[in-house]
Amino acid sequence: MEALLEWNRSTFVNVSLAASLALFFSSSFSSYISTSASPSPLVNCRSSEGRKFLFKAMSGPQCCENPPTLDPSCGAGHVEQLCGLNTYIVGSQDSKLAILLLSDIFGYEAPNFRKIADKVAAAGFYVVVPDYFNGDTFVLDNPERPLMVWMKDHGTDKGFEDTKPIIQALKSKGISKIGAAGFCWGAKVATELAKCELIQAAVMLHPAFVTLDDIKGVKVPTAVLAAENDHLTPLELVKQFEEELAAKPEVDGFVKIYPKTSHGWTTRYKAEDEAAAMEAHSDMIQWVVKYVK
Repeated sequence: MEALLEWNRSTFVNVSLAASLALFFSSSFSSYISTSASPSPLVNCRSSEGRKFLFKAMSGPQCCENPPTLDPSCGAGHVEQLCGLNTYIVGSQDSKLAILLLSDIFGYEAPNFRKIADKVAAAGFYVVVPDYFNGDTFVLDNPERPLMVWMKDHGTDKGFEDTKPIIQALKSKGISKIGAAGFCWGAKVATELAKCELIQAAVMLHPAFVTLDDIKGVKVPTAVLAAENDHLTPLELVKQFEEELAAKPEVDGFVKIYPKTSHGWTTRYKAEDEAAAMEAHSDMIQWVVKYVK
């Protein structure tokens, strides 16, 4: 019985944490995930105690583990201005099919992230990777600007708004179909695009801030590629995502959980995670090939 109670408490805290993070960082969050009442301070993410819990989750080892060494010159593509944002571009200029890659908090100059962009381009897409943070990526060892402070300047709602003119610009240059793949922070932006049908397909990789209400609202084929061990989007929540997508016959959905992986593994993988990361990259590309090509 004690073990069961502990499992129920842990389940509530994990799911409440994901909901609280979404509420704190996104003005579009409208309701909490349905759970039983609890005295947990996570219920009020704007209280001082709630902020402490959120900070612990967001600044913990999963969210920020193994940060990349940024390299503005890496990758096979080039950087150009697009709708006021520096943007990494790779792929054939003649392609009529585009994929937006939406980064995690470490931004568009991460070498592994640009390698992913190059892979997607090799599959026949024109790949667009905006610098949503205007060079102000999260710096792990900056005590004067912890993650919770940094996030106030870089909300996912702003990322969503910044993406709208980019989509319009792509269409104006002859792009006929657009997909989006979002990683951690970027997954929330991809979800918002899927809810408004601004894209033809979405992929969320180890998403952060995405809620069950978000999944209920998606209107285009959506894939969720999740870590087995993820404090930001725990398995309990991923299973709810899967159930909701399965209940939407009008929208194709796919959910996959990668064993022995943690949040961020597709972009900040270590040697032991590389095989799972490559598998997730392949699954992502297969999804956009199916629904954007």
